[in-house]
Amino acid sequence: MSRIGKNPIAIPAGVTVEVTDSVVTVKGKGGQLTQEYSDVTVKVEDGQVVVERSSDNKVQRSKHGLYRALINNMIIGVSEGFTKSLELVGVGYRASNQGQKLDIALGFSHNIVLEVVPEVVVETISEKGKNPIIKLTSYDKQLLGQVAAKIRSFRKPEPYKGKGVKFVGEELRRKAGKSA
Repeated sequence: MSRIGKNPIAIPAGVTVEVTDSVVTVKGKGGQLTQEYSDVTVKVEDGQVVVERSSDNKVQRSKHGLYRALINNMIIGVSEGFTKSLELVGVGYRASNQGQKLDIALGFSHNIVLEVVPEVVVETISEKGKNPIIKLTSYDKQLLGQVAAKIRSFRKPEPYKGKGVKFVGEELRRKAGKSA
C-alpha cells in the first residue's frame, strides 16, 4: 500500500472539490485548478478527499501516490499559494519587473526580457549590498516550478565561484580552483 496514497486529504474552509468522470476540479480564493486522473478512484467524503486503487498492479500502485500528491498540491495552492525565490549571484547581475515583464541582466550583451504568464506573480527585490532576488508566487505549483526553472536556466550557478541564478537556500557543490 502506498504510504502517501492512503492518507486522506483534508479540505480546508473556503475550498470546494468536485469529482466528475475522470477530472478533479478544485476551487478556492486563489483560483481554480483541474487535474485529469486514470487507474484510481477519487472520492470526496465528509470533508476529505480519498484516493483509492482497485488492484495491486504496478500501474495502479504508481499512480496512487502520484494523484494523491497532485490533488493535495492543488488544494494547498488554491487556499495558501506557493512561493519560490531566486537569487542572482554575480557582479552586475540585476533584475527588474514592470507588471508581468521581467528584465534580467546576467552579464550577456543584452538583457533578457521574459513575459511571465499571468498565473504567476513576479516581484523583484533589490537592496544595496545584497544580491537581487526574484520572488515568484502562484497557486499552481507545477507552473511555478516551470517558470522558476526557465529563469534559472538562463545562467545556472557555476561550481567555482557560485555565480549565476540559484534558488534561495540552495546548497551548491563547490569545487576547488587551480592549485599552483
